[in-house]
Amino acid sequence: MSPLSNRPRGMYFEEFQPGQRIFTAARTITESDVVNFAGISGDFTQIHIDAEFSKTTTFGQRVAHGLLGIAIASGLAMQTGVMEGTVIAFREINEWKFSKPIFIGDTVHVELEVKETKAIPRLGGGSVVIELDVKNQHNDTVMKGKWNVLFANRPA
Repeated sequence: MSPLSNRPRGMYFEEFQPGQRIFTAARTITESDVVNFAGISGDFTQIHIDAEFSKTTTFGQRVAHGLLGIAIASGLAMQTGVMEGTVIAFREINEWKFSKPIFIGDTVHVELEVKETKAIPRLGGGSVVIELDVKNQHNDTVMKGKWNVLFANRPA
């Protein structure tokens, strides 16, 4: 086995540069996603699980949990491989805004942009601030914010 075969797929801290953009695959939000998230989180708010009640709201239909949207964005970001095996820790979520609802049947993807990097030698890596723009099938932003993620340095 070559030494490169053991290398994590993810990017090391030194490989991130402000302005870099990464685009994820897309994923359709299903009723199962919403029901399962309600069960896991304990959030059975009517707007998420009661179709008849939801018809009487501003949105006219059920809305996926905002935190479910963040969780799916995280999964889509991980599926790019950029973070696989090189993340030390997820540090912060900042300036998060829920702009539009995500409905059952919407298909979302995430556009990530590296905003800043800061070496943290004592941790053996550095901090990478990544802006996420979660968009639906109409290319409308449904949520947006910044993550601060700690990445490992490239091995010597």
